[in-house]
Amino acid sequence: MLSTYQYPKYEYVAPPEIRSGEPGRYPVVVVGAGPVGLAAAIDLAQSGVPVVVVDDDDTVSVGSRGVCYAKRTLEILDRIGVGDACMARGVSWNVGRTFFREEEVYNFNLLPQPDHKRPGMINLQQYYLEQYLVERARQLPTLDLRFRNKVVSLAPAGSGVTLQVETPDGAYALTADWLIAADGARSAIRRAMNLDSEGRVFLDRFLIADVVMKAEFPAERWFWFDPPFHPGQSVLLHRQADNVYRIDFQLGWQADPEEEKRPEKVIPRIKAMLGADREFELEWVSVYTFQCRRMQQFRHGRVLFVGDAAHQVSPFGARGANSGIQDSDNLCWKLRLVLGGKAPDSLLDSYSEERVFAADENIMNSTRSTDFITPKSRTSLNFRNAVLTLARDHAFARTLVNSGRLSVPSFLTGSRLNTPDDAAFAGDMMPGAPMDDAPMQEDGTDFWLLDRVGDRFMALVHVEDPAAVDAGLAREFRALADAPIPIEAVLVAAKPGRAPEGLRVFLDYRESFAERYDSKPGTVYLIRPDQHVAARWRAFDASRVEAALARATCNNH
Repeated sequence: MLSTYQYPKYEYVAPPEIRSGEPGRYPVVVVGAGPVGLAAAIDLAQSGVPVVVVDDDDTVSVGSRGVCYAKRTLEILDRIGVGDACMARGVSWNVGRTFFREEEVYNFNLLPQPDHKRPGMINLQQYYLEQYLVERARQLPTLDLRFRNKVVSLAPAGSGVTLQVETPDGAYALTADWLIAADGARSAIRRAMNLDSEGRVFLDRFLIADVVMKAEFPAERWFWFDPPFHPGQSVLLHRQADNVYRIDFQLGWQADPEEEKRPEKVIPRIKAMLGADREFELEWVSVYTFQCRRMQQFRHGRVLFVGDAAHQVSPFGARGANSGIQDSDNLCWKLRLVLGGKAPDSLLDSYSEERVFAADENIMNSTRSTDFITPKSRTSLNFRNAVLTLARDHAFARTLVNSGRLSVPSFLTGSRLNTPDDAAFAGDMMPGAPMDDAPMQEDGTDFWLLDRVGDRFMALVHVEDPAAVDAGLAREFRALADAPIPIEAVLVAAKPGRAPEGLRVFLDYRESFAERYDSKPGTVYLIRPDQHVAARWRAFDASRVEAALARATCNNH
């Protein structure tokens, strides 16, 4: 038990299959009610897709576990209805500081640019995130959340997957048209399908200690190399909700995990760091080993792997839960189109392609961080210490400091779903990029762009004056909404004006959109449901927009 958090106990309810004695069939079954599985289930269910989630537990995760949620993840959590709750409880931060021995040698700001709704990162214990996701899931009539339901076997069943599920009332059968495996690093679904997850285990161990204390430390990430209170090793400090501080101590590979978790071993380490007079309470302790691995592909027939079931990374850099939630964000809009018969199931191959690319990017960054944090040779150690020494005074060395490259969204610029540019653009908002936020107004009300974009295809059409849009062009904009896969056309205006009937206007009153998207009157952006850019042009042409939509949904064959 924790002193700062009361664990919920979710009630087991006998599934309808147990009561009726008949097997059930559903469009989507999600195995695993962690952050990634719940995010996927909510995303689908809030658009009307019937989803069943099965989990063998009846509460949220034990201990803080994943604690850092990046800006992109917060934007996804906003779309599934839990962003505000996470922000209200979490500790927001943008600045990280790196120390070598006793001196600061490097710092960074995750959000150097103003005018974004969300910060670069928040710290929030994973059990809070899971609790908020469960509460949101229970608001959705098409989402059936089943606790103490354990999958014990599965088998392909023609156009689906049949599961055998054990409950306190006995076993039942359940068939899914599509199965989302979100059951973690030790995925039972992956094992049952005899699928491997390949990669590298790093020969080092870290101790996590969550301590409750009142301290005036700023809401920043602090990382020490070779500090006097833990010589020859590294330490990380994060502040979380409820005055809980997360401290990670590097232990070395020879450390005995069970021995190191004993309070008699942990408390002296913390006192050496904080000072003998600092009052604190030990909340939770764990020991972990770095691992970087992934499956070869994330789609296997009707089974789709997400999160830690598909890939694992070392925790420094906060790339685990963040990348998993971005998996679900990438997958769900594609699965909706396939379920609705509006796209071929080959669109789901692009889920694997895009997220394998993202996983490789995360693994590369995580591996580099781990190699820098835990050098395994005298030469590597000398190089690292030289970099840290030089970083105090030389900018070139600061670019080499690596205490964990923090989670950022992947730019899917190589995706086959993108339509290549046919004109020159500046900036980062190229096809495949995740959208930048921007402050806007609609009907005189301020809002954030990302709060009104997503869950559908949209064409953002930049105009000088919406009142000057001629009737013929307005008809073409409106016609996009009548296609089998509708596109909502929205005018992004440089100045206020009354739009033609049936069209919305987003007023770029601070010109942030124009700057961040290198946009000017005539520019068109086609946006995917997951807020990634699919295509852009300097002038509107309905046929090019329709072709880009076909390409983005694999309907171009």
